[in-house]
Amino acid sequence: MKTAENIDEYIAGFPKDIQVLLQQMRKTIHEAAPEATEKISYGMPTFFLNGNLVHFAAFKAHIGFYPVPSGIEKFKKELSVYKGAKGSVQFPLDQPLPLALVAKIVKFRVQENRKHSK
Repeated sequence: MKTAENIDEYIAGFPKDIQVLLQQMRKTIHEAAPEATEKISYGMPTFFLNGNLVHFAAFKAHIGFYPVPSGIEKFKKELSVYKGAKGSVQFPLDQPLPLALVAKIVKFRVQENRKHSK
């Protein structure tokens, strides 16, 4: 798949069931960070506000969510039920997305980026 120019193009490149999940992630992030702008960065949908806020992407068996290490660390208890790494978490495709948790993490990242930009 060629690199998408924007998030709409990125999402359109996936099967309909995955598109639904990606749109849910996009909407949740947008509602939690309405001032953030969208772009493609590192080949992934990215929300930007005083720097990269969060990324997300679709894979064969999961939706990856990348709120940087501080976003993972702050919510490590809630995220402990998911596979992940220092700056990422994997939400399995066969389970509902934890959208309320995603919103909390995004709001934390907004505060963090605002604080760092001052």
